[in-house]
Amino acid sequence: MLEEALSSFEAVQAQLQQLDGSMIEIAGRLRRQPPQVAMTVARGSSDHAASYFAYLTMQQLGIPVASLPMSVVTMQQAPLKVSGQVAFAFSQSGQSPDLVNSLRLLRKRGALSVSMVNASDSPLEAACEFSLPLLAGTESSVAATKSFIATLSASARLIAHWKEDSELLEAHNALPEGLRDAAQQDWSPAIDALRDCERLMVIGRGAGFAIAQEAALKFKETSAIQAEAFSSAEVRHGPMALIDANYPLLVFAPRGAEQAGLLSLAAEMRQRGARVLLAAPDDVLERDLTLSRAEHPALDPILAIQSFYVMAANLAVARGMDPDQPRHLSKVTRTH
Repeated sequence: MLEEALSSFEAVQAQLQQLDGSMIEIAGRLRRQPPQVAMTVARGSSDHAASYFAYLTMQQLGIPVASLPMSVVTMQQAPLKVSGQVAFAFSQSGQSPDLVNSLRLLRKRGALSVSMVNASDSPLEAACEFSLPLLAGTESSVAATKSFIATLSASARLIAHWKEDSELLEAHNALPEGLRDAAQQDWSPAIDALRDCERLMVIGRGAGFAIAQEAALKFKETSAIQAEAFSSAEVRHGPMALIDANYPLLVFAPRGAEQAGLLSLAAEMRQRGARVLLAAPDDVLERDLTLSRAEHPALDPILAIQSFYVMAANLAVARGMDPDQPRHLSKVTRTH
């Protein structure tokens, strides 16, 4: 897991060298036949990546994005009216039957179908009109790292091409070096704080909420910690009742409109006696963990999860676990 996480920059470099032609073609199609709604179809870490894609699409392009429950398509055979819209599928293996069948049916009903898949020559790729390889290479660890970062990277770059946003495209060129820097951030205080942890909350908002979701999943997978992700806007709606003295919270507070609210929540939780680990850029003096800055704020969450992955792999080892072989899990999950 650690070696693969540290190699994430190589996948992004490969994308910069190989994917722009395909992305320009897809983006051109989307501009010529603009959808009113976009759908995402994914599970697990790929669904968290889809959440990041959805947020950026809505923020940058103003197109509503919905996460589509696959059972509505494959089990319920719902007569979805999707002609002229677009469906994006995200997957590491591209093999799960429900994912493949969903995209096949959505395409049949008139939706433009686009997949982002790490494995080559997958059934999902064959089911879609367009497919973007993630170029992360073989991922041996059950816990996805470099394929997740590759999905975020491909998502952001496709959106930049779709919008014809030269500033975001130029910033993306510096992402490999940014990932190298993010991997070197010292997150050892989190290992010390969470070594004996049994439960915690991971807090984010906006595009950073996708990172909170992914971090919570990795805590479960690799360290057997009962971690749950919440938007900072939702914590006061019920989850607050769980927070008592020394309750651990990991708060992701990268740059952006959401940061002020996240910092305020972290300060409030500290006053309540919670054990807060605040991850923020170095201009936030009260931070516990430092987040790297990308050349564009939209890319900051990608650097944040890179720093987290390095810590998560080392935390699992510190807890006496093997992050590469989580119990009860396999690399490819097939659902129907």
